[in-house]
Amino acid sequence: MRETRTSPLRTLLAGLAALIGLMVPGALCPGTAQAAVEPGAQATGLHISNGRLVEGNGNDFVMRGVNHAHTWYPDKLGSLADIKAQGANTVRVVLADGHRWTANSAADVADVIAQCKANRLICVLEVHDTTGYGEESAAGTLDQAADYWIGLKGVLAGQENYIVINIGNEPWGNTGPEGWTAPTIAAIQKLRNAGLQHTIMVDAPNWGQDWQQVMRTNARSVYAADTTGNLIFSIHMYSVYDTAAEVTDYLNAFVDAKLPILIGEFGGPADQWGDPDEDTMMATAQQLKLGYLAWSWSGNTDPSLDLVLNFDPAQMTSWGQRVFHGPNGIAQTAKEATVFGGGSTDTQAPTAPGTPTASAVTASSAHLAWTASSDNVGIAGYDVVRVGGGTETTVASATGTSVTVTGLTANTAYSFAVYARDAAGNRSARSATVSVTTAATPAGSCSVGYRVVGEWTGGFQGEIAVRNTGTAAVTGWKLGFSFADGQTVSSMWGGTAAQSGGAVTVTPAAYTSTIPAGGSVTVGFIGSKGAKNTAPGAFTLNGASCVNG
Repeated sequence: MRETRTSPLRTLLAGLAALIGLMVPGALCPGTAQAAVEPGAQATGLHISNGRLVEGNGNDFVMRGVNHAHTWYPDKLGSLADIKAQGANTVRVVLADGHRWTANSAADVADVIAQCKANRLICVLEVHDTTGYGEESAAGTLDQAADYWIGLKGVLAGQENYIVINIGNEPWGNTGPEGWTAPTIAAIQKLRNAGLQHTIMVDAPNWGQDWQQVMRTNARSVYAADTTGNLIFSIHMYSVYDTAAEVTDYLNAFVDAKLPILIGEFGGPADQWGDPDEDTMMATAQQLKLGYLAWSWSGNTDPSLDLVLNFDPAQMTSWGQRVFHGPNGIAQTAKEATVFGGGSTDTQAPTAPGTPTASAVTASSAHLAWTASSDNVGIAGYDVVRVGGGTETTVASATGTSVTVTGLTANTAYSFAVYARDAAGNRSARSATVSVTTAATPAGSCSVGYRVVGEWTGGFQGEIAVRNTGTAAVTGWKLGFSFADGQTVSSMWGGTAAQSGGAVTVTPAAYTSTIPAGGSVTVGFIGSKGAKNTAPGAFTLNGASCVNG
């Protein structure tokens, strides 16, 4: 992980906890009988019942897994198979919401979910960029995270059996109860109002460690504010709770109050930062039948936090040995989700689907159909992948034998193939591929307005408004133009610029990727210039000419 935790940070946190004197044992609400809170609506998929996480069929599900730093290592999704091979039933996948880091696109998140399902892992998706580090408020970052999840609604819908939404990682919230409580409630309600019914995971404030006991004190009011009751709390245990008694006391407070909780992060060599032996955390979680997710599979700048080195399971560290093979480790305690077969003896994979055929190809979509696979038990669904060189990207899933793939770029060649999967999670061989070339954007369906916002010696600020004058939305666009006087783009917002000589190509940011029919998007940039600064004379959108002006 690029934001790896360091020993000085642990020392600081422990010192602050001692200073403010808030390491006080006791019940969640001392002296008060705690009644269970039940969902206010009929839950589907993973949900909370009587203070515990259960599957859609009502069976208890106890998370036993690890964290994976996907947003910084997007080419390491193959590690999910290795994580599964060590016995895990869950993986928490790091995503970024684009505030400081590049946002993971809807297509990428869909691929993460598909790969989790293919490897029979429940997937906790978490927005990592909500820590703030004192620069932003918890309210601002959690609200932004909620918007990110709402933007992914089309990808998340229908996946309630397989994913949990960790709304925001380690919110700062260090200014008292309302620094965490009110923003957390607002973000949860924003997601519910948008129609997302998934289990939501809520991290504690204070970098997830709750040294002010804010989450412990206010958990009930936060939980009650979720009308679905489908909420689980997450505590990150590194250096604040540094005795076995404090670990047990904190977790028991939630269990006694019938409020769901798990250890969302913990890790590192025993006692490196004055921590309790992490084996105590695993043992306590096992005793209380609570989940735990170890930090982290690989890729930390501090390799002592790696479970395996270099994403290679053959290079398992002593920390990895403890997590996977200790007496309360994953291999000894994890039980696979029943949605994947839950111990089914079916190991026979389906036959490969027939070669897909393409029809109704437009500038941004294509309809694919294929002949059905066969299986000894039954087909659960199909996954459509885009094939490029030696890589695959999942672009759609279907329960039937056809699907429309959207979000394509005009006048572009693609290759697609299909996998079948059964209820036990067995996956077929890949079908043969079909080649598709999308249509060009019709001429005259766009216009571009270019203006110089300001100039100074050697530089200038420009703005480009791209208007869709057609009758259909344009998704995944590419804008082209050329500078005649040696101007260069040095930075851009709303898109990303690539330049070769005077020719510039602009691709969109996540929030500008779709231009609705009759709508527009705007990108801005800073550029360098010489004595002259002539505006580009022509623009193309997805290879088709646009009206200038």
